Amino acid sequence: MRLEFVHGHNHGTAEWRKRDLYEWVTDVFEAPAIKLGPGCTNAIRAHISNEFTSEGWALNVRIDQELRNTVTAMKEDLAFQVQTGNMSRAPYDLLKLEYLFQSKKISAAAFALPTKLGASKIGSNIAHFERICKELSVFDRVIRVPILLIAFE
Repeated sequence: MRLEFVHGHNHGTAEWRKRDLYEWVTDVFEAPAIKLGPGCTNAIRAHISNEFTSEGWALNVRIDQELRNTVTAMKEDLAFQVQTGNMSRAPYDLLKLEYLFQSKKISAAAFALPTKLGASKIGSNIAHFERICKELSVFDRVIRVPILLIAFE
């Protein structure tokens, strides 16, 4: 697995740079031992969990005490989400991040997805970076949270 692209939505890149976490969060996706293919998602998630846990992030954080919805990780005023599953889950992930932002629980987020090519190696109809970039450009007045989009392959 390697970092392929990044994209800032609503100044998301600047928010991560301001906290001196941009290099760290993008370096998480430099993991040559992980090869994208069917069944790789457990290895990707385990790697991400290890990296975030070692830096003191809370994992699988509920966005609301009454709901079972979670984001991958949170620390201070930042949230992180990774999506390696079905495309239908990615817009829901954006909605969770926006909810946290509107609730003033976070100030910015990062959202990691495979590239379109990487997603095709994992399976069919897998969420991918290019599609989410297009959706964010359409829904830029709805999804206001600053997001650093990370593409890996």
